[in-house]
Amino acid sequence: MSGSQLEQAISALIDLFHKHSGPDDTIEKEALLQLLKENFPNFLSACEKKGRHYLSNIFEKKDKNKDQKIDFSEFLSLLADIASDYHNHSHGAELCSGGNQ
Repeated sequence: MSGSQLEQAISALIDLFHKHSGPDDTIEKEALLQLLKENFPNFLSACEKKGRHYLSNIFEKKDKNKDQKIDFSEFLSLLADIASDYHNHSHGAELCSGGNQ
């Protein structure tokens, strides 16, 4: 799909979600953890260096309806937290310094 830079970025997020989601359009815990490990190695490494175990409870935090699956809305909430941390990093903060870990 051609389009603006932001349209392409959103399409890429949707494709990433679909790559890891099941037929019910949700992501199970192990698939979510794998997605995060594959796509955010620098962020996760920074968290581990600070003694924060980001992956240990992120699924439970983001599974708002407690159905043991992450839907697209919950996935976007997770990405928003990580994007906010990267934004703070662009202003000089260390990675994984946000309050959402």
